[in-house]
Amino acid sequence: MRRAVLFDLDGVLVDSRSAQLGTLAGFATSALGRRITVADLPAAAATTPREQVLAGLGLRGAINEDSWDAATATASLHTEVFAFVVDTLTALRAAGVGTGIVTLRSRRRVGWLLAPDILEMLDTVVCFEDAAPKPAPDGLLLALGQLGVAPRDAVFVGDMDVDVHAARAAGVTAVGAGWGFAGPAALTLAGADLVLPHPAELADVLLLLVGAERSRQESQRS
Repeated sequence: MRRAVLFDLDGVLVDSRSAQLGTLAGFATSALGRRITVADLPAAAATTPREQVLAGLGLRGAINEDSWDAATATASLHTEVFAFVVDTLTALRAAGVGTGIVTLRSRRRVGWLLAPDILEMLDTVVCFEDAAPKPAPDGLLLALGQLGVAPRDAVFVGDMDVDVHAARAAGVTAVGAGWGFAGPAALTLAGADLVLPHPAELADVLLLLVGAERSRQESQRS
């Protein structure tokens, strides 16, 4: 039986809070023609739709995506994956568990956040342009279809309420990443099946959830 663990990207695998805030401030500075710093952004800017944040700063209308790309690329230069990511993906793949990400990022921007060696550890990457965005379940179902995994045999790890709602709509076990943007309380309220406040022993937890821990232990004994 094939199993899979899917992840959101920002806040779950990538520590991108500073980059997201830097993108907003850099784009606003360029568009408004005056200096906007991260301190000028509202407290919830990292979890608020960008259009709403920019409108609050006085910028209304369509966003120039080329300018947004430039701000994103610059702000993402020093963004790194969390320390647990390589070991977790390695353990999942060693146990025969499929891995992937389902993100609201465009495919182009994913490559700015993940190094090639990390991307090579993922069996599938579903981006904004591939399916209807979360909370719709389309992206999760597309990823599972590509992996040949039934929803009941999959877990989705996300850090926002839309991630939880998408997982539940897809029939996938929803794991809340409490170390991410929204925090444990919001993920519990959204209805996550399990909320982890930190990623300690994440691989072991995920293997248990997809029923692969026994297979890994048997493999280690043989």
